[in-house]
Amino acid sequence: VYFLYFYLLFFFLFKPETAAVLKRTVEALMERGAVVRNLENLGERSLPYKISKHKERHRRGGYFLIDLEGPPSIVSTMMDHLGRDIDVIRRAFIKYPVSKTEECSGIIPVNYEDKLIAKKK
Repeated sequence: VYFLYFYLLFFFLFKPETAAVLKRTVEALMERGAVVRNLENLGERSLPYKISKHKERHRRGGYFLIDLEGPPSIVSTMMDHLGRDIDVIRRAFIKYPVSKTEECSGIIPVNYEDKLIAKKK
């Protein structure tokens, strides 16, 4: 099981169309065995450069970040699936490592005698 960030960029749509694109994207992810943990709207803004996709030129787009957990086999199928979606301009999967939580060992007592000796030298 891999933890992935999924970056989705599509041309600026009104609220109902945006919800429809996100809904069918999340449903496609879940059909392929992914568990969607978070969906974050990064906003609508100008693209860093003009992008031509599906016979249209785009200057603005909506950015979304989907935090998901799933098998690595979904990456290629989702890239292909979203490549055919006319509302999606750019898509990317980014794998990130699982962070290990360390237990707190408590306060380590400081030996002031060693500190004073180090300062005197």
